[in-house]
Amino acid sequence: MIIRPATHADDDAIWAILEPIIRAADVYALPPHWTREEMLAEWHATGYLVFVAEDAGQIVGTYHIHANQKGGGAHVANCGYATAHWATGRGVAAAMCAHSLEEARGLGFRAMQFNFVISTNTRAVALWQRMGFAIVGRLPGAFAHPTLGYVDVLVMYQSLV
Repeated sequence: MIIRPATHADDDAIWAILEPIIRAADVYALPPHWTREEMLAEWHATGYLVFVAEDAGQIVGTYHIHANQKGGGAHVANCGYATAHWATGRGVAAAMCAHSLEEARGLGFRAMQFNFVISTNTRAVALWQRMGFAIVGRLPGAFAHPTLGYVDVLVMYQSLV
């Protein structure tokens, strides 16, 4: 697997990964009705570095990294990850997370924080814990899950120093 900086030539593949995720509305707190243009504008927002994971020449995942906050919180990174539905269980998310942790260190971030991990996304929660993240907060009923109703959201954190 190769993880490399994304270019706008990758946008069709990135959208093919992101569209079913936002339409399902069960793991990302993003509007499920967003268009391709709206979603890609969010994924490539100012200050975000975007990467893609390729396996055998196919893009199987994407992530972005950016400062979690501005000003006094700019030393903490934040990331968003997405794996193609047909590539789940192949280590794509773990490879992207490992890459993002090294990228964050290289960019001078002192920590990484995930602000809004949906608690019912148990595969992601378990993976982030295996990758060294701790659950440092719980927001009761903070996410309106499309089938489960209001579910908790986790804040996860890892020091990089």
